[in-house]
Amino acid sequence: MHNSPFFFVRPFVGTKPSEVQQKKTEFTMGIFRFIIPIILLFLLDLYAFKGIKQLVSNWQPIARTVVAYVYWAIPILLVAGMFIFFVYVGQSGKPAQFNGIYVFTGIFILLYVPKLFFIIFHFLDDIKDVIAWAVKKLSATDSATFAEADRISRSQFLTRVGIIGALLPFTSILYGMAWGRFDFKVRRHTLSFANLPKAFAGFKIVQISDIHLGSLKGDEEKFAAAIEMVNSEKPDLLLFTGDLVNNTADEIDGWEPIFSKLKSKYGNFSVLGNHDYGDYFMWKSPEAKRANLDRVIAKHKELGFNILLNENTVIEKDGEKIGLIGIENWGLPPFPQYGDLNKAMQGIENMPFKVLMSHDPSHWDAQVLRKTDIDISFAGHTHGMQFGIDIPGLRWSPVKFKYPRWAGLYTENNQHLYVNIGFGYIGFPGRVGTPPEITVIELQPENTSA
Repeated sequence: MHNSPFFFVRPFVGTKPSEVQQKKTEFTMGIFRFIIPIILLFLLDLYAFKGIKQLVSNWQPIARTVVAYVYWAIPILLVAGMFIFFVYVGQSGKPAQFNGIYVFTGIFILLYVPKLFFIIFHFLDDIKDVIAWAVKKLSATDSATFAEADRISRSQFLTRVGIIGALLPFTSILYGMAWGRFDFKVRRHTLSFANLPKAFAGFKIVQISDIHLGSLKGDEEKFAAAIEMVNSEKPDLLLFTGDLVNNTADEIDGWEPIFSKLKSKYGNFSVLGNHDYGDYFMWKSPEAKRANLDRVIAKHKELGFNILLNENTVIEKDGEKIGLIGIENWGLPPFPQYGDLNKAMQGIENMPFKVLMSHDPSHWDAQVLRKTDIDISFAGHTHGMQFGIDIPGLRWSPVKFKYPRWAGLYTENNQHLYVNIGFGYIGFPGRVGTPPEITVIELQPENTSA
């Protein structure tokens, strides 16, 4: 998923004199892009405050004053903190410090999503009042009826409902930030294949995806417990389908002792995701960006992963074999297409059973389904948008409008795709209805499927 749109400040340190004016122009445009959203938010706050004033109109004057000061102090402090943070980070040029933006993102979502719910109801209340006023002006209804209409209008029923309605997203978001991002779920499936070598009956593949280590700083203990959950599944094969970091390799530093504990019988394998390339950070030079990618790849290995970069490997058990393919990130624009499936499959064309690791699920429809004989593909990337509904009989997220194959198992043409909604998080520091996932897939020959 994309990083926050607020990365507009560019470091001036080390800039050549000929580039100073360009940097100043970028900075000015960045400030402009910052101010426009602030104006829009101010108008939203102003309209919501009108509803709040109506609700507390019968309170004591000192209580109304306290409400007003508290109401406006929160967005002012939030905007001031965001601005100071962005300027500081932009001038420091320290990539890892960009992760502090997620604190502001979480607070912003916690405050403004419920506020949107509130103003929708308040707006409906205003529409009702406008209609009542218009009818009063245009009709000849007796004054007693209008007095009753005015009394009902003054009650601001829908605005009161709006306050209650705003509590639901507020509490859901608060739960997602405090607990939901640590509520790891294990999702299990048993799949049968006519062409699976019999030696692989009961073979257990465990998948994790989208770790985003830069977001997890300070939560090492909770995620260490999640690593133990993965190990408790006793995987035969462990697959990690990309996005180890948010932007830079230094996010991985210190995590080696925790993630290197991941164990599987036939090996831990990984691929790169779109964030692993450092495409969402302003590098001083192409060489610096390449050096960062090289370090990310090296860190995969330090964490115990055998990283597959448009290549394949053979998993052998009791004299029988299956092929494991791993490609670099391939996504629909604007996401990069570094993956080369043809290259990755070279040498295993005649393998009886094939498994693919590809970070972006859109790759399956574009190049895999009905175009190859790959039996099962594993992807991630969507995060389930970190917002959704997950109850018995209903699993939904707005991300489905961007990625129709956004979570879980998809089967067509005797080919399977599993989309894991992620182990970590990015942008918003929480998960609402889309808990972090550990996927367990058990393979069976067709005639012995559980």
